[in-house]
Amino acid sequence: MNQPQQTVRVDLADRAYDIVVGEGLLCEVGRFVADRSRATLAAVMTDSNVAPLYAERVKESLDAACVKSMALEIEAGEPSKAPAVAVRLWNELLAAGADRKSCVIALGGGVVGDLAGFVAATFGRGIDFFQVPTSLLAMVDSSVGGKVGVNLPAAKNIVGAFWQPKSVLIDTAALDTLPRREYLAGLSEVVKYGVIMDADFFGYLEEFSEAILARDPAAVANIVARSCRLKADVVEADETEVTGRRAILNYGHTFGHAVESVTGYGTVLHGEAVSIGMTAAGRLAVAKTLWDETSLDRQTRLLARLGLPIETPPGLDPHRLLAAMHKDKKATAGRISFVLPTRLGASRLFDDVSDEEALAAFSPPKR
Repeated sequence: MNQPQQTVRVDLADRAYDIVVGEGLLCEVGRFVADRSRATLAAVMTDSNVAPLYAERVKESLDAACVKSMALEIEAGEPSKAPAVAVRLWNELLAAGADRKSCVIALGGGVVGDLAGFVAATFGRGIDFFQVPTSLLAMVDSSVGGKVGVNLPAAKNIVGAFWQPKSVLIDTAALDTLPRREYLAGLSEVVKYGVIMDADFFGYLEEFSEAILARDPAAVANIVARSCRLKADVVEADETEVTGRRAILNYGHTFGHAVESVTGYGTVLHGEAVSIGMTAAGRLAVAKTLWDETSLDRQTRLLARLGLPIETPPGLDPHRLLAAMHKDKKATAGRISFVLPTRLGASRLFDDVSDEEALAAFSPPKR
């Protein structure tokens, strides 16, 4: 039995949009787009893993809604989130006759969403953009909030823009075909919301971890909708990171992005790196007496129970990781900023962390 649809509203004045969560919604993409855009051409951007599974279904839905469509495919994986790939996609759009009345549909995971959104934000100085995420990480995080961009070899997400989607359509049934490792990686972002914003949600994740691991439809619908609501609350308060409130969504990411950069994008999945980063950030918070050992232990146990890594891969040079953190887009005037929990369900941004403290957080304390 399908779970009832849930709608999360992202209230951003004239840029407001809905996130619709339900099962079997991929067949409704055409109607969904036609109701929310007057685009004369829809470019479905997807990757080599998702295209064989869902691209034809989405194009058929667009055809049924009388929306002309084309498919643009990239190689699956983080290396595709690169300027050279964006250039290729711009040229393919131009060759197909796309103009400012066209739209982009991101069908895939976080890499597809970030790249497709960046292409939409920059082609014709900005065209309509829809998110149709198929990975858990994209459903609960990257498809919501309008951050789009590409990586440079030395820094993740350093080139990008804020470009809100017209809407987000989440078909949770797409998770049935998601590889287990990718599914688990997405759970790190779910845990993040509990740690930084919602202690009750963290407790739910602890209590229903087995159902979540089994991809129980009700549990999946709950964690996706709740994660989207929590992220929407932050985005509404600080859309373009002016007040600093949105920075809390980067919990674990400063450490995690360094792990991704040093290991080579794609070796450690983004969600895996975030889990490692959350563990390091939690240790740092405890070392600075901002957080308590009990909460850190709860976080560590939950991440491990959900099959996520909590330690950096062996053999990584800590000083290379530190250098990568100094290139993080949130670093200013040579100082690295870290989101650290102050209690379970609350967090703040700190910029008074020394390099020595940051290095120490990568390793478990000696007992």
